[in-house]
Order: sequence, then structure tokens, then C-alpha cells
Amino acid sequence: MRALLVANPAATTTTRKVRDVLVRALSSELRVELAETAHRGHARELAAQAAVDGVDVVVTLGGDGTVNEAANGLLTAGPGPRVPMLAVVPGGSTNVFARALGRSRDPVEATGEILDSLRAGRTRLVSLGTASALTGDEGTTEGWTTPRWFVFAAGMGYDADVISRVEAQRARGRRSTGSLYIGAGVNAFLLGRDRRRPPMTLDLPGEPPVDGLFLALVSNVSPWTYLGARPIDPSPDASFDTGLDVFAMGRVGVVRMLHHLRQTMAARPDARGRGVHRWHDLGELTLTSTRPQGWQLDGDHLGTATGLRVRSVPEALRVVV
Repeated sequence: MRALLVANPAATTTTRKVRDVLVRALSSELRVELAETAHRGHARELAAQAAVDGVDVVVTLGGDGTVNEAANGLLTAGPGPRVPMLAVVPGGSTNVFARALGRSRDPVEATGEILDSLRAGRTRLVSLGTASALTGDEGTTEGWTTPRWFVFAAGMGYDADVISRVEAQRARGRRSTGSLYIGAGVNAFLLGRDRRRPPMTLDLPGEPPVDGLFLALVSNVSPWTYLGARPIDPSPDASFDTGLDVFAMGRVGVVRMLHHLRQTMAARPDARGRGVHRWHDLGELTLTSTRPQGWQLDGDHLGTATGLRVRSVPEALRVVV
């Protein structure tokens, strides 16, 4: 079986020593080619070429951004039986997709699990999502960008603002830590204007629009993310086996925001109350905004937009479990 190991050397917990150990372990049973990413979007290019070359499985070593790029590369021509399988070794700070698949947080143990699964033929088709942004950039169709795949989450508004602030700090040399995200979240909430004048509207087929939103999280798995080892779970019913779940919030103050945050981090998360909106198992949705908002896929900030069109795609990609 041919395998391509796509390793991101800049990922938070990835080291050359770990990478070399994984190559040796995988090579014991697979014909492995190693490729290290050198720039943003490189994992997508490598995975797309692997699909063209007929590679059997693409293994990622990196964070959720690396997984997202690899999935987009594998699905360049859309889902189908000729698309290589995806296996994920956690190498980032959060690793939401890897945890959703039940992978160990230790990359060496996770590699052993992947080899065991390949020997036993343990794979499954998972649903993914696609998102198009209304940006007005050149080369788009009626202003909407070409759809991009996401594996576990999409968002517009507050969460994308937090991610943008974190990425700016990381560009200055800060490590990705829970405290960095907490600081960015507090600043975005207290200093941002959008929670006071929420600009977004959510439209679902056959339902009246819901306006006055400053946060909209679209989840394909549960939990949505982690604060260290602590899960944050605004949509506990989200699953690879169903459509998309949405957690959205309207205008709230500091006390109520903290209350809802505690609800999402409870042992049995069930965030409800004034200002909270939730939907389960959606096939599609559209977000629009009266002013440009940040948007993100799988934890990567992708710029600003005034709209986001999101769809669920069942059985989109075969993964090693």
C-alpha cells in the first residue's frame, strides 16, 4: 500500500525526531513517501497530486489546518471511490478532527493505531461541509468564492475575530496556548463592536430568517474545540453521521456570555437561554452581514466577507479510524 506522509514542520507539537520515528513506523508496513509543507496551501497541493498519482492513503502530521488542506486537496475533483483515504496523526495544539476520530493525542501511539486499523480494514466514510464566501473578489461567480471543504467547523463573526487575533500573536512568535486564546477571546468580546450591534442574519430553507447575530458556529463534530484538555461543546449532537449543527448568539452582556460559556464546558453541555439559537442536522444554511465579518474554516482565518453559504456533504471522504 502506497502512503504519502504530509508533515507540517511548523505545527505546534511536531518535531523532526517525532517525524522520523513516524516515518520508520509507517515504513514497516507501507511504501511511504515523506513531504514537508513549505508554505500555506502546500498540503493541499501535495494531497491533490497524491490523488492524481493513485496513492492509497495520505497521512497528515500537523494540526487541523494541515488536515483541512489535505482534505481539500484529496477532494479537488469531488468525492469518489478513487480518492485516497485520509489518516490523521495529531501534531498541532488542538487536533479537533483527530480527537473526533478517536486518535490518541500522542503522535507515536496514534501512528500505531493507524497501522492497526489499516491491517484490520477499519475505515469509514464521514460527512464534511463546504463553504463559499461572499467577498466580491475577482474570479468569483456572482461574488461567491469557489466552495472550500471543512472537516469539523466553519464560523463567521466573533470566533473568526478571535482566531485572527491569535494568528497575529503567533506571527509575532507567541505559541498557541489556551491562555493565548482566552486573552484573544476577552479582547474581541470587550473591544469589538459587533456584540453591541450584531450585524449577521442566518437563513434556513423554509424558515424565517434569524437576525441580530454576532456569532455563528457551524459544527460537523462534537466537541467544537478544546481549551487544553477541556472540551468546549456548543453543539453536543453534531456528528459525522448527520448534517451540520449551528450554534449562534445574539446580543449578550458579559455576565450572560460567561454563563453560556460555562454551559458549553459542562460535563453535560446544553447551552440554552436568552440570546442562544441552536439547530441540528442541517443540509444547508446561509449567513449574511450588513458589514464585513471575519470567517474561518477549521480554525484558519480566511479573511472577511459579507456572506457565507454552507452545505453538508454526506459520505464525502474515507478516513482511517
